[in-house]
Amino acid sequence: MATWRRDGRLTGGQRLLCAGLAGALSLSLTAPLELATVLAQVGVVRDHARGPWATGHRVWRAEGPRALWKGNAVACLRLFPCSVVQLAAYRKFVVMFTDDLGHISQWSSIMAGSLAGMVSTIVTYPTDLIKTRLIVQNMLEPSYRGLLHAFSTIYQQEGFLALYRGVSLTVVGALPFSAGSLLVHMNLEKIWNGPRDQFSLPQNFANVCLAAAVTQTLSFPFETVKRKMQAQSPYLPHSGGVDVHFSGAVDCFRQIVKAQGILGLWNGLTANLLKIAPYFGIMFSTFEFCKRICLYQNGYILSPLSYKLTPGVDQSLQPQELRELKFFKTRKLKSKKPTL
Repeated sequence: MATWRRDGRLTGGQRLLCAGLAGALSLSLTAPLELATVLAQVGVVRDHARGPWATGHRVWRAEGPRALWKGNAVACLRLFPCSVVQLAAYRKFVVMFTDDLGHISQWSSIMAGSLAGMVSTIVTYPTDLIKTRLIVQNMLEPSYRGLLHAFSTIYQQEGFLALYRGVSLTVVGALPFSAGSLLVHMNLEKIWNGPRDQFSLPQNFANVCLAAAVTQTLSFPFETVKRKMQAQSPYLPHSGGVDVHFSGAVDCFRQIVKAQGILGLWNGLTANLLKIAPYFGIMFSTFEFCKRICLYQNGYILSPLSYKLTPGVDQSLQPQELRELKFFKTRKLKSKKPTL
């Protein structure tokens, strides 16, 4: 998950709004690549042409252009609760890992972020499973008509625990994810041959993309097994389109390697890696633009199209403090009356 340095000139609601809009737009614009990734992981495209472009073209012809965004609405709705839970969990883990002097090591900080992501994923896991079910179904003959209908149908047909099928892979997959994050962060100064606090904006963007590529590649086998377990259901046509038969997570690993070889665990990785740069590029640019609009409304900058600061405004003031200062100044000017 991308993070931004906290700007005290924005209110909590404004920060949440900026992050939500940035996340929703980046998810929506990269949804066709996410669809190609999930379909390849589940195995729906195994007997057809491989590759994200061929997958997208086949879905377009079979179900129409709207089918490229199957499950995206659920993914966008999942952003807010997932972000709130992750932020709250991260703060708790940071306090837990901080020593008596108020210091936290790099490894502890990465672990706090990974554990917070794991907690938020577990709490909102049913929505992730429903997103997978919506992606693998045929839009022309749908088994589920939306989020609530899918939740109700899965609960009635398969029971409550079916909504958490594959959740153990989230816990196990956090280990290689954390190891990949630490590996990248430990070598950033060697890669750029300079101190971390002097990295430019393009360098920080490249660092985020590199970390995402390494961590997702290492944890991708667990993600593949999780997607197959999410999609598998005796109540769906062709058992959800899963290309192997298995009885559990370990057996799923075994059957994939037996049928497709070890590289079968990385089916869909190409589409997933192609999604990284546009996803974070759209996210960062949208967040910055929304941030400029909020700073302009709060009175810190002259225009939302630039970062040119408003003359005479103390940039260290909180938004509430700045509003109170403007109120008292306006009141003082109005109270002055011309004297003879």
